[in-house]
Amino acid sequence: MQSMHRDTAIWNETFNERVGNGRHCNVPLSLLAPARDKQVAQAAIQAGADAIYIGAPAFGARQAAGNSLEDLAEVVQYAHTYGVQVLVTLNTLLHEEEYPQAVQMAHDLYRIGVDALIIQDLHLLDFDLPPIRLHASTQCDNRTPEHVAYLRDLGFKRAVLARELSLDEIRVIHQAVPDIELEAFVHGALCVSYSGRCYISEVLANRSANRGACAQFCRMAYDLLDSSMNEVIDEQGQPIHQRYLLSLQDLDRSNYLQELIDAGVTTFKIEGRLKDADYVTNITAYYREKLGPNGAVYTRSFTPNPSKTFHRGATEYFLHGRTRSMANWSTPKSTGEYIGEVLEARGNTLRVRLEKGITLHNGDGLTIGAEGFSVNGVEGNLIKMNKPLSVSRYTGIPLYRNLDVEFTKNLHSERRIPVDIVFSETENGFELSYQTISNSQTLKQSFDYVKEPAKNAEKALDTIRTQLSKLGDTPYIARSITLNTRPYFIPISILNEWRRQIVNGK
Repeated sequence: MQSMHRDTAIWNETFNERVGNGRHCNVPLSLLAPARDKQVAQAAIQAGADAIYIGAPAFGARQAAGNSLEDLAEVVQYAHTYGVQVLVTLNTLLHEEEYPQAVQMAHDLYRIGVDALIIQDLHLLDFDLPPIRLHASTQCDNRTPEHVAYLRDLGFKRAVLARELSLDEIRVIHQAVPDIELEAFVHGALCVSYSGRCYISEVLANRSANRGACAQFCRMAYDLLDSSMNEVIDEQGQPIHQRYLLSLQDLDRSNYLQELIDAGVTTFKIEGRLKDADYVTNITAYYREKLGPNGAVYTRSFTPNPSKTFHRGATEYFLHGRTRSMANWSTPKSTGEYIGEVLEARGNTLRVRLEKGITLHNGDGLTIGAEGFSVNGVEGNLIKMNKPLSVSRYTGIPLYRNLDVEFTKNLHSERRIPVDIVFSETENGFELSYQTISNSQTLKQSFDYVKEPAKNAEKALDTIRTQLSKLGDTPYIARSITLNTRPYFIPISILNEWRRQIVNGK
């Protein structure tokens, strides 16, 4: 198990050093992770998210990722225990008859404690919304200082920037509008069109991406034809036939977080509201380690690695200007990690040259080009596959693994909140408090109790320390314990009951 200990002092020092220019020193850096449902929300929180975003019962930009109010209330309670914010997506364009329902939903979300709404439809602001924070969705096409200033004037506290912006463009927006928070995507799937401006799905399938029903035509195969309707020939002399011409690689800006901070970004967003808990755990943990500590204590049974879960390859996109390596014409699916080269293929057996340190397991998923296979057995450099392969097609081709069963089996992360425990003597008994480090909450209660001097002072004080620090499977972990009392005999059962009452809120 890998254990990483964090404390608030280090986090604050790191933040102040990184922000530097002082224009948003009162806004903490925040890692924002996606949540498909309450199970994935819990996984994101345990992996290190400072905030999560999750779909409402309706009107979210992913129709397949809605959640009931009851589930959202559970998510809010769970998240707030760890000092994590819950942002809810209400970010589709609405039909006129839907506004009353959307407004009522906003009030319901405010009532259960949601921290902010992410919206696209600005007409919602003309209605009686609750006094909740509003974030302008990337679908608002937030890519100019003028537009971001307009959103600020409307009352938005944060703008989710268009993915297509360069560092220089982000910096210009921040300098022009320093009093609005800027959120930027740092990881995940990319849309081939400018944020919020894709209508392919609506035109070809009557399914609007701005209504949460994208049909993902950008992940389909196409032929590239010239003006005479002949297939265009590529640089290798092959016709561009049935290739994934619109399928972009996945965003990965993990090496440029400091540059984004310097440009004015304070929230770093992971895309993926349809992704499972394995993906969210791995990627959230990866960026948590990249961004640095946030006051919690983490125990992980794995080393985060983006190529180990859904991964189409990586691009920084337009961050430093236009580059050629943005798309993968071979496949829209997860390619995973490069593990070696195919030397020979005979039937359902591959002879391969694996990269140093790569170990394959039965059940691993492998990809060659656009096709996938699973491992049925390994003998030296020979891999038995679950179906036969073509010699002419696969010899000399790079080999990738998009499912590492051993890695997936060990994807577990646990988050604990450090607390300072203070046990004090009062006139009629004792007072016990648990002061949390990460979210500045104090759990405190006084207990009337008849004091009985201890016969063995050292043993009595050790018993108090031990029992009050036993936080077990609660969200908390003891960082320190201070005893402001003379030694008294207090039964272990009484100490345990006091601890449970405070920590469990009973």
